[in-house]
Amino acid sequence: MTDPLLQLTDLSVNFRGAGGDVEAVKRVSVDVSKGETVALVGESGSGKSVTALSVLQLLPYPAAYHPSGSIRFDGQELMGAPERQMQDVRGNKIAMIFQEPMTSLNPLHTVEKQVRETLVIHKGMTAASARPRVLELLDMVGIREPEKRLGSFPHELSGGQRQRVMIAMALANEPDMLIADEPTTALDVTIQAQILKLLKDLQARFGMAMLFITHDLGIVRRTADRVCVMQNGTIVEEGGVADVFENPRHAYTQRLLAAQPKGRKQPVPDSAPVVMAGDDVKVWFPIKAGVFRRTVDHIKAVDGIDVTVREGQTLGVVGESGSGKTTLGMALLRLQQSEGAIRFDGRNLRELSNKDLRPMRREMQVVFQDPYGSLSPRMSVGEIVGEGLKVHGLGSNGAEREALVVEALKEVNLDPDARHRYPHEFSGGQRQRIAIARALVLKPRFIVLDEPTSALDMSVQAQIVDLLKDLQEKHRLAYMFISHDLKVVRAMSDTVLVMRNGKVIEHGLADDVFDSPKDDYTKALMAAAFRMEAVESGVVAT
Repeated sequence: MTDPLLQLTDLSVNFRGAGGDVEAVKRVSVDVSKGETVALVGESGSGKSVTALSVLQLLPYPAAYHPSGSIRFDGQELMGAPERQMQDVRGNKIAMIFQEPMTSLNPLHTVEKQVRETLVIHKGMTAASARPRVLELLDMVGIREPEKRLGSFPHELSGGQRQRVMIAMALANEPDMLIADEPTTALDVTIQAQILKLLKDLQARFGMAMLFITHDLGIVRRTADRVCVMQNGTIVEEGGVADVFENPRHAYTQRLLAAQPKGRKQPVPDSAPVVMAGDDVKVWFPIKAGVFRRTVDHIKAVDGIDVTVREGQTLGVVGESGSGKTTLGMALLRLQQSEGAIRFDGRNLRELSNKDLRPMRREMQVVFQDPYGSLSPRMSVGEIVGEGLKVHGLGSNGAEREALVVEALKEVNLDPDARHRYPHEFSGGQRQRIAIARALVLKPRFIVLDEPTSALDMSVQAQIVDLLKDLQEKHRLAYMFISHDLKVVRAMSDTVLVMRNGKVIEHGLADDVFDSPKDDYTKALMAAAFRMEAVESGVVAT
């Protein structure tokens, strides 16, 4: 057997802190051979990304240090290697793709400049000589009409396009190894399938080794040759993908594999009272041009949609980014200007003034995708959850309001003592529970859940889904559940509405839409989400 291309031996990583050192990675050993894909799997905080960043010496030294270990790449020792040697390795022999391209790409530089940079540094090319190669790379990663994208900035691209630009940058010098750190987590299911297929095709074309970091076991099953499962900084199980998935030996691996949203929701009867309804809802954004800024066209974000949500019912809304899902939810809550009738509990909200609408807002709540962004870092949990009580005059005094906050935190399975702490002191799953408690404390009837699980680990995601189901059953809540994760939507929803370009493509009972989709676009979504063949054959929406 040939020596591995990358060989980590007894790698440990500690972080210095005021309260003592934190052991992030503990004596990890991983080998990756040429042309092989090895997946590092585990929940947030398990040490996956720290292990990968150690390879390229990208940790915040000297705050981070290595008590033990060796990192050998192609026979060279990288542990403690001088910066000049690492500069030759980074982007040239080993390239890395990060999870969130919007924060990894420079917002002030064009696509051309960012892809060109690595060619200038490692190949000594000029801007003019690098342009043909930049165009070739953009075309290779599936950017349509790349000539028109050279002058674009990151904010002018979709999430999938930005990730493709990141891949083009990583492959510019045809590296021997690619480290992919959660490269598809933030992407829609069809875009995710396209990116995974692209990575596999490019890996075969260049014979690259790949270290793939993810918490999504479905991705591991379809992309990796071997898998290493990490927990609390150690590898608890490793082996061939089929072996580990079919015969997991460690209890943690078994728990990860079992942590999928389960069950099917029984549809509520048609006799259940309608809580929220919209008729011919439209949200059009004007496109203005000319000296006098006249409206020349419209972006039809939501284009004439009818929607009904009954008591105890979950309406799942699915579609790719830009399809109008969130805009529809915000329009129903009267947080976005729209046309068409919107009725809550039989009352037309469009006929109400802001003053008349305000008392009704406590019964219509929203939970956002990123709880860290939607929770004020300067307020304690108790203040965050209790803020709405003050606004709506609920609770006659401070003690009564605090009792309501304690009750809400208990309902979402959080320790009531947590109300004295701040958002940064909690995990992602705990922060999402706080956001749910903030909505729940007002005793709402209708909640818009906007991608509430997409940023969470699989096991935490399953816990939040179970929590939302329990709360719905207990309080007969009506949900609009917006998501691109179709497995979660299937577990949550009675009915499903499929959107594309602001229009409804398909609408019906969840079982009908998932088991017998009628529209080609819906079929492509289902293929990308549920069939491994989607990645192999490219059966994805374009």
